Order: sequence, then C-alpha cells, then structure tokens
Amino acid sequence: MLDPEQWLPLLVVVFTFISVVLLSLPSTFGAEIRFQKDRDPVKPRVQVVVLGDIGRSPRIQYHALSIAKNGGLVDLIGYTSSQVHPQISSDSRITVHGLAPAPDFLRTNNKWLFLLFAPLKVVFQAFSLYYTLGYHTNPARWLLVQNPPTIPTLLVAQAICFIRNTRLVIDWHNFGYSILGLKLGLTHPLVRLSRLLERTFTAKATAHLAVSNAMVRVLKNSWGLTDLVLPLYDRPFPEFQPLDESQRTKFLTRCPETAPFMHKIQSGNMYLLVSSTSWTPDEDFSVLLDALVSYSGLAMKAQPRLPEILAIITGKGPQKESFLSRIGALTNAGKLNRVHLRTAWLSIEDYAKLLGSADLGVSLHTSSSGVDLPMKVVDMLGCGLPVVGWDGFEAWPELVQEGINGHGFHSSDGLCTALASLFGDEKRQLRRLRQGALLEGRRRWDDEWNAVAGKLLGLCT
Repeated sequence: MLDPEQWLPLLVVVFTFISVVLLSLPSTFGAEIRFQKDRDPVKPRVQVVVLGDIGRSPRIQYHALSIAKNGGLVDLIGYTSSQVHPQISSDSRITVHGLAPAPDFLRTNNKWLFLLFAPLKVVFQAFSLYYTLGYHTNPARWLLVQNPPTIPTLLVAQAICFIRNTRLVIDWHNFGYSILGLKLGLTHPLVRLSRLLERTFTAKATAHLAVSNAMVRVLKNSWGLTDLVLPLYDRPFPEFQPLDESQRTKFLTRCPETAPFMHKIQSGNMYLLVSSTSWTPDEDFSVLLDALVSYSGLAMKAQPRLPEILAIITGKGPQKESFLSRIGALTNAGKLNRVHLRTAWLSIEDYAKLLGSADLGVSLHTSSSGVDLPMKVVDMLGCGLPVVGWDGFEAWPELVQEGINGHGFHSSDGLCTALASLFGDEKRQLRRLRQGALLEGRRRWDDEWNAVAGKLLGLCT
C-alpha cells in the first residue's frame, strides 16, 4: 500500500491534468453576460454549420442571411472553396469561418479505398469542426446544423451544445445514411451503422426543420422524434425572378454559352433547356443524354419540325468529366445533330438570369430517401420556368403539380416524349405551364423562413 508521500505527487498530476482539461473547454453561452449590470435584450447569436462548401449550399446561406436580416449575429462555418453569396460578404453581422479541408490523399471514389480512408477523414473533420466551433467562435444561443452529412457533424454539434449550453436545431435536407447507401448499398454494415448513429445523434436536438411534409412524417413516425419537427420548404431567394423580353435578350446576348445561338433562339428555331447539378450519384445524367439522343433522332427523321435544343448544364461535381467525355463521343458519332450541349459555372446572379431566360428546366434528382426535394426546381419555379423532372419519389408532388407547373417522367423515353410534346406545339403548353410556375414562385424564402425558423429562433413574432 502506498504511503501519502508516494501517492500525493500522483494526485497532484491527476488534479493538474483535470484542471487543464476543464480550463481548456470552450466557454459557455451566458457566461459572458452573467455578471453584466446591464442586461438589455439582444438578438441571439447563431452558429450556422455545414460540413460542405458554403458557396454551393444555398439553403444554409439563406439561413445566415435571414438571421442577419432580422438582427441576429451569425457565425457561418463550412468549407470556402467557392464564392459565397455577395450579401454574406458585405454583411457585418455575418462572420465566415472556413474549415480546413481534408488532405487530398483521403479523398477517393474507389469503394475499397473509401472504406480505408473514411475513418481517417472523419477524425480529421471532427477535430477541425470541434476546434472551429469551440475556439474560433463566441458562445451562441443556437447552433443550426445541416444534415447530411451526419458523421461527424452531429456528434461534434451535440458535444459543443452540451459544453456551451447551446440549443441545437437540425436542418434536414435528406438522410445521411441513404446517401451513403448510394455508394455502398443500403444493406452494407457501414450504412446500417450510419443510420443508427444518425437516429442516436438527432434524438436530443431542441428542434428539427425538414424540407418536405413527407420528411416530417418519416422523422415523427419512423424515427420517433418527439421534439419540435417543422416543415420549412425551400423557396426562391429575391435573385430568382421572371425576366421580361428585353431583359432576356440582353442576357442571352452577353452570355457566352447562348450568344452564338441568339438568332435561332429569337426566331423560335431553337429552344433553351437548362438543368443544374452537383454531379453526384443521385442524379443520373445518362437519362438526359439518352433522351436528347432520341429527340435528335426524332427531329432528324420522324418529326422534322421540332426545334433544335440548346441544353446548358450548370454546376460542379465529381462526375462532370465522364459526362463531358460521353457528350464528345455522341457528338462525334452524329447522335446529337439537333442538340447543342454546353456546361457552365455561373455566379448566382447570372444563374438566375439563365433560368429566367430559358424555355424549360430539367431536374434529374432521384432522391436517395424519397422525401427530399431538389432546390434547383424551387429556383426554376421562382423564375417562372416550367419544369420536367424525375417524379418517382414520394415528395415530388409537394413541389410540382402535374400539368400545372410541370411534368414528371420515369425514364429517358418519358423525358424524350415530354420534350417532343412541349417543344412541338409552338409553346402553347409551355405558356400554360409558365403561368403555373409563376403562381408557385410567388411565395418567397422570407415568407417561409420568418413564419417557421424566425419564430423558432425568437427573431420574428
């Protein structure tokens, strides 16, 4: 048995270590005002988090802008690979905190290397996120985090909220496990583990926001979430507006992708089709390519009065290069003689003008969960642009009403049929669908956000 002279130094070391750990923990919300004499009510500080590129996460940017617009202070945390919304850069109430990107060697599309590198990448991301949230930002009343990605975002968010006395709000775009299932299969052990962790880490949140009523039902009925679960639909931001004919002509004339075709577009011999993508597995662009090949064949032989199509695909992502290679092969083989395909990466202002100038929007979002909704369609409708989209998932009718503001399809043949029908009757159907799109696009982000998230955060009455 140790005598006091032997165990006393050990106790000193243990208590010193514990003291250092406690003193190094992030500060707690409320501590900075606990001893203030004046306690005038102030608007809350909110940490807004996405474990992704902020510039390519429009909904999370809109959250930050709405919070700031209603007087709150925002710490916006995420990767800064792309340019953020101009209003974020100019708003003194919003501070952007860039996360350190994972080393290049941890990024791979190989299934087996993914299983090896994924745990290392998760550890790196967890440390980077924890350090930024805990030591680079002030304590906040609320932490609003986008899900997915789930791992390690929600674990770190829960830890920070516990330490700092912060209330957690999860903004559900989709289910993280279902996206992982696209890569590994839904029966893979890692996918099952991901689903278990997702349910565990979300159970103690103060509130949940979901992009569709279908998702709200799943969270309540299948996931057993008993706390506040609210639908918060994506709605178009002010940039996304219909254009008059003079605005349309001005944009199409200066846009490099459309300028060479201006004469054909204005004469009605060519229609402008637009689609936006992040080039990920939940959007199968072979459906669009196959449909355009079929359309070109129809226009060359059976239905020669069909107009040419200028199809512009916007966005960045991992599968873009393989798509471009296939376009080149099809063009060289003479399979796209009546179709011209272009890709573009545009500023948010020019992207909005492109949508306002187009004749038809296309969505190839298939939904890994069946209950999320593509924000690109929201933007299209905001510009009065009719939409054709993959409709084989539960939530689709919450956004697009068949024959009123758009049409659905289930295959490349179905998309080709829709294009030939809409482009073959001198825009009569398109004009009717455009009226439905304009009606749907009247409700804006501020209207939706103030009534739901604004009230939840105490910013709106």
